[in-house]
This record gives sequence, C-alpha cells and structure tokens, in this order.
Amino acid sequence: MKNDLIQRLHEGNYSLVVANRNEIRTFSGRGVADLYNLLTNDPLFLKGASVADKVVGKGAAALMILGGVAELYTDIISDSAWELLHASAMKVSFGQQVPQIWNRTHTDRCPVEKLCEGVRTAEECLPLIDNFIKKTRS
Repeated sequence: MKNDLIQRLHEGNYSLVVANRNEIRTFSGRGVADLYNLLTNDPLFLKGASVADKVVGKGAAALMILGGVAELYTDIISDSAWELLHASAMKVSFGQQVPQIWNRTHTDRCPVEKLCEGVRTAEECLPLIDNFIKKTRS
C-alpha cells in the first residue's frame, strides 16, 4: 500500500481515498455510499485501484471485490469483511480487526453489516446494499 494514500486519509480526515491511473480521489461520505457510487457510476476507476479506508465492514468489502480493487488498507476491519476479502485476490492490510462494525451512535451493529450477515459472496451482498442505498435516498 502506498503510504501517501494512508497519510492523505488521516491528514485530510477523509473516510475513503482511492487512487488509480495517476489520479487520487478523496471522499468524506458516511457508510458505503461513496464506494457504491463509484461502483455504479465509475466502475473503471475502481478496477485495479489502491484504496485507503477508515472502516471496512462486509458491505464495503463486497463492493471493493466487485469493483476489482487491487489493494486495500483500512484502519478497522470486521471479522466478516476479512473473511470475504481473504478469499479474494486483493492485497489487504489493516490496523485493527474487530468482531463487528458498530453504527454511528454505537447502539447497534452497522446496518449494512447486518444486512450482509449470512451471505457468502460479494455478489450476494450487492442487491442487499443496492436496496439499502435506494431506501436511504428516498
């Protein structure tokens, strides 16, 4: 992983930094929305990309796998995200592995992580995430 991406993630207080083909994009959105938007609107930018992300749960992991991300660094990764990513060809490094990702108020598990519980593949996660994103936008 390129240390400059990790440094940019932390110094810019971004939630996500994606680099590909000599272009770096930064994001500050919540949850999986930025990854979902990239996958649905600019999938070629994700293919072969290097990603630095603050928190990766199973939903984010699925989106990165489907997008063809080459390498990922994350500060925090959930057990279920690690299981999904470990089976992929993606090079993954992280700061801390945790049993689960919590929601913003720390009152329950991340809603997308809960949605993807029990599914085994990234492909199975996508329609669940798609539904979730569409509901939150309406």
